[in-house]
Amino acid sequence: MDLIASIPADPDLSWWRIVCLSWPIGIFAFAVCLAMAPLCRRWALVRGVVDRPDDFLKPHGRPTPYLGGVAVFTGWLAGLLIARFGIGIDIPARLMVAICGAGLGIMLVGLFDDLRVMRPKVKLLANILVALWLIGFGVGDELIQVVTGPILGSDGLGQRWLELAYSAPLAVLIVIVACNATNLIDGMDGLCSGVLGIAAFGFLILAIHLRIAPAAEPGVADLRIVLALAMLGAAAGFLPFNHHPATIFLGDAGSMLLGLNTAVLILLFAHEHNIRWVLGAAMIFGLPLSDMVLTLLRRWRNGRPLMEGDRSHYYDQLHDRGLSVRQVVAISYMLAIAFLLVGVCAIFLRTRYLVLACGLAAGAVALGVWKMDMVGIAPDRRSAGNGSPPPSQLADESQEAQDGHRPAPAGH
Repeated sequence: MDLIASIPADPDLSWWRIVCLSWPIGIFAFAVCLAMAPLCRRWALVRGVVDRPDDFLKPHGRPTPYLGGVAVFTGWLAGLLIARFGIGIDIPARLMVAICGAGLGIMLVGLFDDLRVMRPKVKLLANILVALWLIGFGVGDELIQVVTGPILGSDGLGQRWLELAYSAPLAVLIVIVACNATNLIDGMDGLCSGVLGIAAFGFLILAIHLRIAPAAEPGVADLRIVLALAMLGAAAGFLPFNHHPATIFLGDAGSMLLGLNTAVLILLFAHEHNIRWVLGAAMIFGLPLSDMVLTLLRRWRNGRPLMEGDRSHYYDQLHDRGLSVRQVVAISYMLAIAFLLVGVCAIFLRTRYLVLACGLAAGAVALGVWKMDMVGIAPDRRSAGNGSPPPSQLADESQEAQDGHRPAPAGH
């Protein structure tokens, strides 16, 4: 029996009521990830599955175990399973199969890249296949209605095949962007897991608000809550082992999984057929998106391949300007909270005002990037000193261990 869906008409249905019913999801995801992380770390050390430092992209001080993504996956999956089979939330079976299968697939793709290194194009193809898998089970197959709904009404485009033809490419793009944005921001101890944990809390706020709405559809509304809690619990359970100095890395397996969960949530918010909720969710995810845009723009201006890794991320630049790892991560958390606050304004603002708020937030980010000259032309650091980083960078790296990272499909 669906504990939340069993009271859709209850006038006392409230935030507190929903939290009381669904809190075991987050706690269980947290506990399982917290227990699995040291086991994965030990196994990785025994098997030599470690990320070894280099003189450019991976400046952490010593070889550090991978497989953190496996721990995050087990926590995340545990949250979904306890929701469906433990506390009895009635997640539709097709959606359960779709999301669990997609999560497993993207985690394995990332894990293979962590262990063997996968070509960017192959990795991109894997993202596309995972997205098509989700669409085949009905996740994101009506995405175009967030645009056509307000204009054409409930009938939309009128033809199912035409609706799917417009929705599928957009849904695939959302999955690719989300997976790569989280992959790109995973470059410093505690950064990705902390920022995505904050984003998950924002998604949870939107999800609970939509669940208590009079016209809420219990199945999808409950699933949004479950995914947000599972993501929040898994990220929080991993963070104690990943904060500076990290004893285990998230790896592509974990970062891409968190990105996929974000993409699925955005697609499920689109199920409301109102662009306001998609804008709100996208703004909550604004920090990884901003970093991805900044990174690609800087590479383009410097004439470098978009898929080739470098150290042009905002957090690399802040660190190179003298801030410690902890300071950069703290600033990132504050920025993530700021994006969250703008995103949850979707609850209070009408669409026309939310668009203005998002535009002002984007303008503020662009102004900050311009003032700090983060998109300026810079020499390739790999060419300084016979392929070695600048002396100031080497001095920083001798004192602090940064989280390593591999190139992602969009380039890290």
